[in-house]
Amino acid sequence: MSEASTGLVIHDSYSRTKRPFTPLTPGHVGIYVCGPTVYSDTHLGHAKSYVSFDVVVRWLRFSGLRVRHVENITDVGHLVDNADDGEDKLIRTARLTQVHPLELAEKYARLFFKDMDALGVTRPDISPRATGHILEQQAIIRELLARKHAYEVNGSVYFSVASFPEYGRLSGRDTEEGEEGHRVAVRGEKRDPRDFALWKRAEGGHILRWESPWGMGFPGWHIECSAMASRYLGESFDIHGGGLDNQFPHHECEIAQSRAAGHGFAGTWMHNNLVTVEGRKMSKSLGNFTSVTQALEKNEAALVRLWVLSTHYRSPVDYSAQGLEALRGGLERLRAALRAVSASAAAAASVSAAGDGPFLAEVAVAEAAFTAAMNDDFNTPLALGALFDLARVLNTAVARGGLSRAALEAGRARYLALGAEVMGVLDASAVQSVGGDAARYVELLVETRQRLKAAKAFEIADWLRREIASRGVVLEDTASGPRWRFES
Repeated sequence: MSEASTGLVIHDSYSRTKRPFTPLTPGHVGIYVCGPTVYSDTHLGHAKSYVSFDVVVRWLRFSGLRVRHVENITDVGHLVDNADDGEDKLIRTARLTQVHPLELAEKYARLFFKDMDALGVTRPDISPRATGHILEQQAIIRELLARKHAYEVNGSVYFSVASFPEYGRLSGRDTEEGEEGHRVAVRGEKRDPRDFALWKRAEGGHILRWESPWGMGFPGWHIECSAMASRYLGESFDIHGGGLDNQFPHHECEIAQSRAAGHGFAGTWMHNNLVTVEGRKMSKSLGNFTSVTQALEKNEAALVRLWVLSTHYRSPVDYSAQGLEALRGGLERLRAALRAVSASAAAAASVSAAGDGPFLAEVAVAEAAFTAAMNDDFNTPLALGALFDLARVLNTAVARGGLSRAALEAGRARYLALGAEVMGVLDASAVQSVGGDAARYVELLVETRQRLKAAKAFEIADWLRREIASRGVVLEDTASGPRWRFES
């Protein structure tokens, strides 16, 4: 694969432009996605992020690229104010529940992966934990100190924002203004209120603490991702992803400390927008969240994925149970098309037919529209539209009949490739039984009804027709005999 052959355009948050994507190493992509801070349940706001980036990774691989997907687990250093003050989120929750912080982290890390598995999110290739990479974090801090981008005070080390003029470019914030909610008040040991902690002195009783050249302490939240990304993807890599709420201060600080340390860091920045509830961000702090576990108690995973992907990853989506339910009919239409083409392919003749060429041409048109949508900054709403168009093509072909088994199987394979392999909203295993056995079963029922009619047992024949219809089969009586198809 040549460097310019991906055909993919990605909106880069740093430059605020769509740019053709060219991997640093031809044929290979390194992507780092900010993972969860594991102190509580995973909610649908997280689901939007991880389902969205799951489809990004799936599409890159489907396009023939070899991907290394790294997604961290934050189990230390993420303070309650997302900056340098307040208690560690894990330690606070652990204290309230009277367990060790790492016991709590293990519990919620396992729950996170259980939720992601249930949603069909492909596991990352590497899932590093912040507590397992203290040495790498300290190495970057030492480099920043040597380059005069950081300073040590009383056992804590801070990054000097003034030493990095590009700070604020990613988020577009004028850091001199110090917006409310993000600007930290001047601490006595900080030279500048904008400076952020790379390493924090561990006060008495702080349970998560490590030895360092600056005394006992623990890492700042931001340095963790810089260290883990560069450890597994190199000092320069292709894509860094995460939620829009992490753009500032977290990602802004990652860029500053990594580039100041001499790393090229991420070439493209991607940010998924947020899930809202009645216009307000879904979050644990606001108490307006629906956990993934709760959502999956009432809705199957494919429906949740369809809900996420029906909105572009860079657009917000407002959650309501009614909004999720409204998509159920669409999911059933997608599945019905798969059932119909699976059964028809199993029952079709193996010889080629005159209609095969036009049918496969229609399949190619829908597939090309899907590809164009995904290559345009992963436009999943448009891609889903193309998938529904392909479902219509399959249904029409099945109703018309006269196609060979090879053509129908080819159409089915392309449909599954897009709907299952890329989007993850279809499941081939769910219709494996809807092959020859299902088709022969329906044929037997139809033939039995014909015999009942011939014997003038009309009441029983009408009952059987209703039973056939209840199983998702459309039955039509024509001059040349009965015709049937699976409901679309």
